[in-house]
Amino acid sequence: MKKVMRLMLVPILMILTAPAYSDPVSMFLKCEQDDEASRLDLETVASKMLKAAKGMKGGEKMEIYINYPVVAHMGDTDFALILVFPSVTEWGVFMDGFEGSAMQKLNTEWDELAACPNSALMKTKKIK
Repeated sequence: MKKVMRLMLVPILMILTAPAYSDPVSMFLKCEQDDEASRLDLETVASKMLKAAKGMKGGEKMEIYINYPVVAHMGDTDFALILVFPSVTEWGVFMDGFEGSAMQKLNTEWDELAACPNSALMKTKKIK
């Protein structure tokens, strides 16, 4: 009886947790811009990163945003780089393939423009 209950419990838990993993997730990177870097430089490399990501598993539907402050005190943060994925599953697949990818190679180019030491992965929920 215990074995049957356990076998029934697994599919039920999978059904209940599926909505949590189907919402979009955003990876926020808090960045400090190098003094010699321009916004155009940042956007050019971010565009190359997006193109590289689109060729990776999990990155086909990824979006990239750069949020520049208009009026704010952001401490040591000059801007935020935001990578948006349709689900946490696609983010995981993308991260699994990151090592040795074309996008990882662009990190060297990005590091010459900005340092992004802090990041967070957040579930994105649209309010209706």
